[in-house]
Amino acid sequence: MLSMGPLDQGGLPARCPFASGEIAIKGSAVKLLILDAGHCLSLALAREANRRGDTVLEIEENVAVSLEHLEEVAPDALVIPPLAQPINADPSAVTAHAEAVETCLDACRQTGLPMVWCVSDQLYEDGAEAPIDEHVIPAPRDESLQRLILTGNRIREQHARHLIVRLGPLFALEGAGAWLTELLDNLLTGREVRAAEDVIFCPTSADSVSMALIGMLQQQACGANAWGAYHLAGTEPVSAYTFTSVVRTQLATRLEGLGEMAELGQLVALNHHHDQPLRRVLNCRRVLDVFGVHQKPWRLELGRMLDTWCQAYKTQGENA
Repeated sequence: MLSMGPLDQGGLPARCPFASGEIAIKGSAVKLLILDAGHCLSLALAREANRRGDTVLEIEENVAVSLEHLEEVAPDALVIPPLAQPINADPSAVTAHAEAVETCLDACRQTGLPMVWCVSDQLYEDGAEAPIDEHVIPAPRDESLQRLILTGNRIREQHARHLIVRLGPLFALEGAGAWLTELLDNLLTGREVRAAEDVIFCPTSADSVSMALIGMLQQQACGANAWGAYHLAGTEPVSAYTFTSVVRTQLATRLEGLGEMAELGQLVALNHHHDQPLRRVLNCRRVLDVFGVHQKPWRLELGRMLDTWCQAYKTQGENA
């Protein structure tokens, strides 16, 4: 188990702004237990907590936690990262994830501990013409996805102190489900990259989600008492193909600036929905109204990550 503490535990008390504009103060750091240590969101949460003086993390390798261990760690909340791309996952992996979440649910119910379950926007299998509001519970046709819906129903019915956080497709530079890492590797090695141009979504930075989750849980610890379902996603709906194209163009520009002439892999557009594009766009109004969390523009987050990647790439070349 990894333990990530604040940089300055003797700092000022955390200030928690509420939607009403009132300020509450909590003197001690909020302690979070994060599962699935290698997940890109878990790594992003660790980085964010390390920058702050009001949050302590305990990070578990496992994807579930027992009642005994939960009582031993005694966190203020349990956070479960999402299963990446459940539509494409093996059904046994989806079932295993659902069962692990339900194990965590039982432990949280017995201890009264708040539980945060992050889920993929792919549960909205058929999308919608308009942005999808938080109160709309997904109703997928796929049996594997239906198993996840049953888990969500259990959480809503049995444990009031929960946050179900639905996310757009996560991207990051490291960790399981990071997407951007695999995409950069494929482009750099000249492999063909295939992406749908008729599936529209909002790419979401794992770093921005980590900032939002910690902010939300800080406010909950200060007494916000705003449990339920929330949507978190990047701004500007875009197709998978367009997102991939932007990555390729920006990568080529940065490499050229470093004096590198790489033959990047080619892009191939796929079409799965011939009548009209499938739009899977999350309405994130509630998380703004309740917690003051703004969506982050995915283009800015992508540019920042590519700058970080190129700096590491340059340093690696100089040390070679």
